[in-house]
Amino acid sequence: MPELNGTVSPAFEPVRDAVEAQLRGGAEVGLSLVVDIDGRQVVDLWGGHRDAARTQPWQRDTITNVWSVTKTVTSLAALLLVDAGELDVHAPVARYWPEFAANGKQDIEVRHLLSHTSGVSGLEHPALLDDLYDVHTAAARMASQRPWWEPGTASGYHVLSYGHLVGELVHRLTGLSLRDFVHQHIVRPLGADFRIGLPDADAGRVADVIAPTPDFDPSALDHSTVAYRTFTGPSFGAGAANTPAWRAADLGAANGHGTALAVAEILGPIARGGASARGPLLRPDTIDLIFDEQSDGVDLVNGLHLRWGIGYALPDRRTLPWIPEGRIAFWGGWGGSMAIMDLDRRMTISYVMNNMGADILGSQRAAAYTTAVYRALGVDAGVPLH
Repeated sequence: MPELNGTVSPAFEPVRDAVEAQLRGGAEVGLSLVVDIDGRQVVDLWGGHRDAARTQPWQRDTITNVWSVTKTVTSLAALLLVDAGELDVHAPVARYWPEFAANGKQDIEVRHLLSHTSGVSGLEHPALLDDLYDVHTAAARMASQRPWWEPGTASGYHVLSYGHLVGELVHRLTGLSLRDFVHQHIVRPLGADFRIGLPDADAGRVADVIAPTPDFDPSALDHSTVAYRTFTGPSFGAGAANTPAWRAADLGAANGHGTALAVAEILGPIARGGASARGPLLRPDTIDLIFDEQSDGVDLVNGLHLRWGIGYALPDRRTLPWIPEGRIAFWGGWGGSMAIMDLDRRMTISYVMNNMGADILGSQRAAAYTTAVYRALGVDAGVPLH
């Protein structure tokens, strides 16, 4: 059986059992999983293998592409600017980025970007993945577009545009790229092993993602829909994450690389009312903004019933029945990676892996681990563990 390393507090032994079951069954190739409660890791596990051939053990410092868990860090970057009084979520985006007002977008507010309700969920055709690697040119193209639906009326998941839109706001306010802002104001102060993109120096410890079977193909979608326009503006396969160009880019929506521990260290302050080991990170009133519901309905892009606050999704058991109700903010990455901040329990759950499931959000493995965590706390979501 693949080796599983790390520690769990006695009450959380069933979480280790759940992970071992997935490794033993072969669905899990390599992973790290952390549960932090009030600054203490009650679960800190890593194991399996870095590669599909299962020849390279997953080490404590193995990192992987976490897909849209990256968005949770990008959202935190925006909240830091809100906390500092430099960014107002109710202000028009054009206050900070005048060019964004083009083509009827003058009334789109910052909160619309942070809740995927802006109408700018992708690039107009023609669009190639390479276009997104030129971050500021791609952002300028987005600023020139007409919204694809009436802003504020529904969510349409900003699959890859999220990092460019929020990142350009960060750049306009600070003069820093999103990647540099995250490193200087989040990663370095918290001592977290995370980066947007992948520096060459870290290439030797990265676990390539293993694409789901079948890989997502948007060609079957109705070409008149927002979903088709988004998933082809631009289209990309999971294997893109293993390429040098992807890893060199500043994609605040999707190319964060890190460990589960790093994600928990970054997001844990949200669950703890703003407190971090290095001092206060956010004020409670800034955290309260996360729970200001911006949309509740079927997302125009991914087709899931979602509730969006500002920067994060809020529990919706119609879509993820294994996340309980309460003061919880979360989001996950394509294939199953997950970050859950439970403010009622001052708890952060972070899961990253290389073997992608077929789901756009969550996975059977993420559900099993999260369910085991909550059952250890006496909360039964009614979802089977295996």
